[in-house]
Amino acid sequence: MSTVERGAHEFSVAKSQDVYAGRVMALRVDDVVMPGGKVATREVIEHPGAVGVIALDENDNVVLIHQYRHPVGQRLWELPAGLLDAEGEDPAITAQRELAEEVGLAATDWSVLVDVSGSPGFMDEVIRVYLARGLSTVEQLADTGDEEADLVVRRVPLSEAVRMVLSGAIINAATVSGVLAAHAVLSGAAETRPVDAPWESRPHRFARRRSG
Repeated sequence: MSTVERGAHEFSVAKSQDVYAGRVMALRVDDVVMPGGKVATREVIEHPGAVGVIALDENDNVVLIHQYRHPVGQRLWELPAGLLDAEGEDPAITAQRELAEEVGLAATDWSVLVDVSGSPGFMDEVIRVYLARGLSTVEQLADTGDEEADLVVRRVPLSEAVRMVLSGAIINAATVSGVLAAHAVLSGAAETRPVDAPWESRPHRFARRRSG
């Protein structure tokens, strides 16, 4: 039995092995020291991190996209979003670019809604969701010929989006969190953070791997 106080153990890594490194993720296997000295194997997916955008128009309609996601084999309702795969780019700039590229919109008012770790048991991905208001139309980039070529854009009242979350029609983690956080903000139950708020949970290991 360990004599270390609960919550005080340091989970050090005894050994780490790289298994795979691809364009948007890497897989490594860590041997982690558990309380009491036992060593357990943990498979970890490294991810560059991502941003998503709750874009609300003047009528409090939220912009959603319906996009095919191959790992789950179905189309999901999601936020405009994208990977943090441009080296050195500020996440807020990434969010602005993705909003323009995916749905042809710009916004004048930006703030941070919520940071989401969807699967911390095996993945270090964290997504920052921004709130964007003061929307205007901009030129949308041509589709890439991939899943985006089949993408559907829809504006729905935020209250309807909340019902979609609670009914199971929206299951994407960042979208669920963003919709509920936006509802909390608009109801006065919470406040947003500044657009440049610190992001301590942002993943960096994959970016360091790519940069060498």
